[in-house]
Amino acid sequence: MRTPLVIGNWKLHGSTAEVEALISALGAKSGVETAVCPPYVYLSQARGLLAGSAVGLGAQNCAAEKSGAFTGEVAAAMLADVGCEYVLIGHSERRTLFAETDAHTVAKVGQALDAGLQPVLCVGETLEEREQGHTLDVVLGQQNAVLDAFTAEQLGPLVLAYEPVWAIGTGRTASAEQAQEVHAAMRAKVSEYSQHLADGVRILYGGSVKPGNAQELFAQPDIDGGLIGGAALVADDFMAICQAANGGSA
Repeated sequence: MRTPLVIGNWKLHGSTAEVEALISALGAKSGVETAVCPPYVYLSQARGLLAGSAVGLGAQNCAAEKSGAFTGEVAAAMLADVGCEYVLIGHSERRTLFAETDAHTVAKVGQALDAGLQPVLCVGETLEEREQGHTLDVVLGQQNAVLDAFTAEQLGPLVLAYEPVWAIGTGRTASAEQAQEVHAAMRAKVSEYSQHLADGVRILYGGSVKPGNAQELFAQPDIDGGLIGGAALVADDFMAICQAANGGSA
């Protein structure tokens, strides 16, 4: 039985006051793992505010290198040192805005695993790719780049996240059926590498998840929670989404 996981990606939002207000408004979650990913500069503050709670801490990215002359980069080991448990890797905004390739994601997953973090590998297609019928080619290609680079044992901590690019921040959401189709294909592909890994890996859905659509999405057999963007910045909405992931009505 896979424990649902809901991660809030705060992206480039926040201030010390906003971080304190948002975290203080988050209640304890039962039966569902929860984490928030603030910007780097608020990680230590968030760690202190989350102490003793059931909410975990994650980062939005990590460097592909362990250390060295890489001004502006943050290493996975540094994230672990300040209390992170998760790190997002390969988010579509990193791929499109910062030209990150599958080679970058492979290197970053390796760094995350070495640091003891759970890498959350984000995959997803653009609207043009979907309309041309290339959804699975794109999604599975991004996923396979990582699966091909590590053993099933190494990938035990891996979390996958399907985020159709056309649904991120647009208000458009993949239907539950569309999302399930892709999630099922992702899990089936993982099973070709390891059935044990496929049975245990959590595959999250992200892309304009809201309290109103979360329950239907999370009811699908291969959707194990969500990677939440805008709604993660509203405590009541985020908690409602977490409740939906735990089988309750949002």
